[in-house]
Amino acid sequence: MTKRLKRGTAAIDRIPTYQLRVELEGISPPIWRRVLVPGNIRLGRLHAIIQVVMGWDNDHLHQFIIGKQAYSDPDFELNEFGGSPVLNEKKTLLMNIAPRAGKVLVYVYDFGDSWEHRIKVEKILRGELSKGNFVECIDGARACPPEDCGGVWGYEDLLQALKDPKHKGHESTLEWLGEEFDPEAFDLQKTNEALQRR
Repeated sequence: MTKRLKRGTAAIDRIPTYQLRVELEGISPPIWRRVLVPGNIRLGRLHAIIQVVMGWDNDHLHQFIIGKQAYSDPDFELNEFGGSPVLNEKKTLLMNIAPRAGKVLVYVYDFGDSWEHRIKVEKILRGELSKGNFVECIDGARACPPEDCGGVWGYEDLLQALKDPKHKGHESTLEWLGEEFDPEAFDLQKTNEALQRR
């Protein structure tokens, strides 16, 4: 719930800050990020933030799921596939669907590779003035898998081929990647610089 403080005739909204842990499911050791976002962020904007902090390229469809309800970009026309209605992520506020700490959402990216992210509301920080669109990544670990590598199982195969020069797929994997890939790398400063450019 939004509190208002009046200073003279001006009203200042106090928007809670959400601390979220975003973790890619099915991979060990985990690939995760901890992010601060305003509680009144729309899911469409949260999608863009997850893409940046995780390291994805935003080349595929996505959706959020909380309970049995899905939310996505209406431009994807997911409702044409039948089933339960998919609601508009651009009209949905995080604080309305996850009003308490401990709530968990699922974010699915790339319906082919099916990357599932578990988003847990770790804390809801109240009493600070809203900083508008301010977001910050405050922690994380390990690199995002390369796009189109085949989901969790494909990524595991990729890592095995990378670490073993005698693996039959080692050279072809290096060629497919086209650049050096360090699965343990995560640069917090570069991540936040990328967020500022969004």
